[in-house]
Amino acid sequence: MSFVKKCLHIYNDSSLILRILIGIAVGVGLAFLVPQAQWIGMIGSLFVSALKAIAPVLVAVLVAGSLCQGSAKLDRRFGLVVFFYLLSTYLASFAAVTASFLFPQTITLSSAVQQTDVAAAPDGIGAIVTHLLQNIFANPIGALSEGNYLGILFWAIVIGLALNRFAGAVTQEVMRNLSDAITQVVRWIINCAPFGILGLVYSAVSESGFDIFVTYGKLMLLLVCTMLTVALVINPLIVAVALRRNPYPLVLRCLRESGLTAFFTRSSAANIPVNMSLCEKLGLDRDMYAVSIPLGSTINMDGAAVTITVMTLATAHTLGIEVSLPTALLLSFLSSLAACGSSGVTGGSLLLIPMACSLFGIPDSVSMQVVGVGFIIGVIQDSMETAINSSGDVLFTATAEYVHWKKQGKSLPTFLGGTTKTK
Repeated sequence: MSFVKKCLHIYNDSSLILRILIGIAVGVGLAFLVPQAQWIGMIGSLFVSALKAIAPVLVAVLVAGSLCQGSAKLDRRFGLVVFFYLLSTYLASFAAVTASFLFPQTITLSSAVQQTDVAAAPDGIGAIVTHLLQNIFANPIGALSEGNYLGILFWAIVIGLALNRFAGAVTQEVMRNLSDAITQVVRWIINCAPFGILGLVYSAVSESGFDIFVTYGKLMLLLVCTMLTVALVINPLIVAVALRRNPYPLVLRCLRESGLTAFFTRSSAANIPVNMSLCEKLGLDRDMYAVSIPLGSTINMDGAAVTITVMTLATAHTLGIEVSLPTALLLSFLSSLAACGSSGVTGGSLLLIPMACSLFGIPDSVSMQVVGVGFIIGVIQDSMETAINSSGDVLFTATAEYVHWKKQGKSLPTFLGGTTKTK
């Protein structure tokens, strides 16, 4: 028993990032050594399922609990976070238009994936807005079970405000204890991330191998490079202007501790607990990030905007359609707005490609084939997209918080040149 305790002590004391990197290496090795051992991949599925299961409960309890105790602070910081989310999504779409003009790509259209194999795409922006409103006013129990975070946020705020008016000291203490308990459960799940990611890497490599890089290599390279430009140039520029500091210590930390996990889970919703844990380490106000992080998983969609724009313009280039500058700018706006309404499920942004293609008069019979191509390269595209989206949620939440610190005369964290220590 002492040996087991010693191993657990060493495991818990070592860096989570180091353990994740070891898990990635072991997962790749096992995929080549024992590609038929599907039970290894099951570990990854269970890890993602646990994250997806606890995330809605975590959001609902934290938001309602904060409002119940009268401590939620959705002030100007929150408005600044939303502004950063929308600005970065539009700039990501604009960057994708620029990259597509500089390096135009074409797609080999075929019937590899039939239209009937893909979920129905929305008809237009009106359908997306209607869908968002329906999500907001959804049944609260259904919102929890389906992971509908707009609905969860809405009802958690409503219930929290009602509890704030009528709840006594005992109820407030119960809500505080419940929030702490759920947070501890999240920590336990995140502590198992190395094993979960090992299983996820094993499944991806054993099923797809590296052949995916050959067939659609150029298209994937354009998508990946554009997303990296957003993550390493555009988003840091926004942070630098806001904070007047070197943004890369914060940017790289968010990519390392949030983006890496999101890359393998391929779900912004599943990465919400990871992001909240990182916000706690960064010393942020829990009352604010309890709302901004789940909201970001819905409207901060830089990667989705890149995917929609690049795939749409690649289709136009394939068909020989001339794209004027005004039309390209309109596509940037349309793609960024549509990205905010993309589904949180794997490949959700791909379903918005037909709507963007309709701007050029491209029929559904063609655009749905492009969606099929998107699912083929989704192993890389969707992983990169989720990593950029999810890490940006923490990045801009932290930026808005640190802007508030500067206005109050409070020192920034040490890694940004201040004196405040973070975990």
